[in-house]
Amino acid sequence: MDFGWTSEQQALRAQAREVARGAVERYGRENDSWINGYSKEFAKELAALGWIGLTWPKEYGGQGRPPVDRLIIGEELIAAGAPIAAMWFADRQMGPALIAFGRPDQQAAFLPGILSGDTTWCIGMSEPNAGSDLASLVTSAVRDGDEFVINGQKIWTSFGAVADYIYLICRTSTDGPPHEGISEIIVPMKGDAGTTPGIEVRPITDMTTNRHFCEVFFTDVRVPVTNLVGVEGAAFKQTMRQLEHERGGIDRLVSNHALYRMAVERADTSDPIVRQEIAAIETAYRVGRILVAREVLGQAPKGFSAATKCFCTEHQVRVADFVARVFGAEATLWSDVVHGLLYAPGYTIMGGTSNVMRNILGERVLGLPREPR
Repeated sequence: MDFGWTSEQQALRAQAREVARGAVERYGRENDSWINGYSKEFAKELAALGWIGLTWPKEYGGQGRPPVDRLIIGEELIAAGAPIAAMWFADRQMGPALIAFGRPDQQAAFLPGILSGDTTWCIGMSEPNAGSDLASLVTSAVRDGDEFVINGQKIWTSFGAVADYIYLICRTSTDGPPHEGISEIIVPMKGDAGTTPGIEVRPITDMTTNRHFCEVFFTDVRVPVTNLVGVEGAAFKQTMRQLEHERGGIDRLVSNHALYRMAVERADTSDPIVRQEIAAIETAYRVGRILVAREVLGQAPKGFSAATKCFCTEHQVRVADFVARVFGAEATLWSDVVHGLLYAPGYTIMGGTSNVMRNILGERVLGLPREPR
């Protein structure tokens, strides 16, 4: 089909590209900026533009804009390396989750801080023995009067050290199948005197030297029962809806696009093999954008975000391989480019590994039978 953009969308893209350029000039270019580029200042600039909560309904403080507008803005900001991480998770997942499942008092308490760029949220989902298999989590929240008492551990919690709130996926019951008894609870990471009592955050330094990944330990952490989002013990479907937002977004396609642009400028395009590889990458970008557009427009089959994530993140790995070959020996010396290249193995892991995504696609979308055990 002829996939085109309206004049209004083209103008929005040009504006977003200019905003991204200015942000990179002021704050520097960040590799994988939606997960590594933390800037509270830029988050507030985006809020002033109305670009946080862009697609949220107006009655919740959003702009009520079409989802494709967020796709356009997100693509330009991330592709340029503008630091959007301070607001990205909350805009992408926490806000929509509160709008869909939260009570009016929760929406009034938490949405304004997200929309203004003042609060940063992290997601307490993965555990040491429950990464892609969410139903295996064991972090518990036990009722004690009008409070939950939380104990357990989360890992790979991006921005756990600086977040104001953690959107915690935990177990409030051990009865029934593993996917039952799971609840979502908002836990403040900071109290009046610093870190919330009972919470310990340990940043993890990965091989890129980034420290946004964290371990978060909960020891008898008390939060009001009113911080429960949705139905107690029935949050598995809520979390699956969150993952649809997480897995099918433009951030899974253009994380290292800035490095790709740098490589194309250096590449020997007189070589037909190099030209062929660039053509293949450009084609994959366009295919990936259409897959993401189907997700954000609600045109993809239920559960198809697993396929979108698989295609897009494996494409990003191929882009990293191309960049490394173009830079040659320079890719063995520490630099900003190498910093970005070292992040490539994470693309097909975070948010659900590729093998798990293929299982989801086969079982839930295609309806294929499980292999007998």
